[in-house]
Amino acid sequence: MKIALFSDIHGKILLPFKLVDLFQKETGQKIDFILQCGDMGAYPTLENLDKATLKHAKADRDELGFFDDFTTINPEIKTFLDQLNIDMICVRGNHEDHDFLDDLEQKYPVENRFPIDAYKRVFVCKSGKKQTLIKDQETLSFIGIGRIGDRKNRSEQRFIQEYEKKEVKKLIKSNEQFDVLITHDKDDGSQRGYGMAEIRNVLDELIFHYHFYGHTGQPFHQELDVNGITQSVKIKELEFNNGGVLEQGSMIILTKENDDISIEIVPLKMTNQLTKFNWKLA
Repeated sequence: MKIALFSDIHGKILLPFKLVDLFQKETGQKIDFILQCGDMGAYPTLENLDKATLKHAKADRDELGFFDDFTTINPEIKTFLDQLNIDMICVRGNHEDHDFLDDLEQKYPVENRFPIDAYKRVFVCKSGKKQTLIKDQETLSFIGIGRIGDRKNRSEQRFIQEYEKKEVKKLIKSNEQFDVLITHDKDDGSQRGYGMAEIRNVLDELIFHYHFYGHTGQPFHQELDVNGITQSVKIKELEFNNGGVLEQGSMIILTKENDDISIEIVPLKMTNQLTKFNWKLA
């Protein structure tokens, strides 16, 4: 099983699919799923844009990619996604229309994740709920925890909600072992003043092979978590730099084979084929 991982796509919903298509054509390797670490930019109406997204959208229409391309069916995009036949599974970030996502989450009371787009190709994990991906003889188990943490007891929707905290507590009590943890925020051990306590608790109490996250604006890096078991991986935000290209570590491939899990960083010589100026035409 091969999975492509991305973070912080900020409206460029189609770009991970385009990069996966490019990867498959360049390498001959089949990708089975996409996992995405939040800040999808899932805004189906422009009235609910937050201030940061509105500011960036004035300079870059890509920020509105969900509204433009994924709320109603574009026949060309549908044909492409149908041929690719891969789902993207995300966690919530802080830059989403949470009213929209809350309404959808309530419409799927039994499922652990729910579709959010017109093509039924983009799904959002319910925080703290066990997720399973199956392909042929391989199974990947993972947990998603969305939104960001808060140290000031604020209840705004961008912060983890009380019902989600309860799910995380139930998860910890299960004492299960999982392959991967997907979050938007990082744990709250940072000296920079951000992070989520619930993520730290999960990493301290449960076993994961890998933890992938975004949000912080830091470059890609990988290190052993303080729990001494989990490999902690900061995925570089899927943003074009001033040269119009993506940066190192913005696309990662996870491979699970015979219970062995490994990752590789997609090289820049490949991702640089899709630039800010040509990616929509590719």
